[in-house]
Amino acid sequence: MATEIEAQIAGNVWKIEMSVGDSVEEEDVILIIESMKMEIPVEAPCAGRISEIRVSEGEAVEEGAVLAVIA
Repeated sequence: MATEIEAQIAGNVWKIEMSVGDSVEEEDVILIIESMKMEIPVEAPCAGRISEIRVSEGEAVEEGAVLAVIA
């Protein structure tokens, strides 16, 4: 079953650490959001493989936006 990873805070995608097809373990950092001059890592909630990355570096995201999907 696929797991969607959502933004917990509004901000800008500062850096994407993973690519589609990469294997991840729980708590691996997938990307980093910059918000209020802080860098907030977005971690994998479970182990699996990145099947989608729905954002790009520099993109503004709202809280709750789907950033990536783990299958």
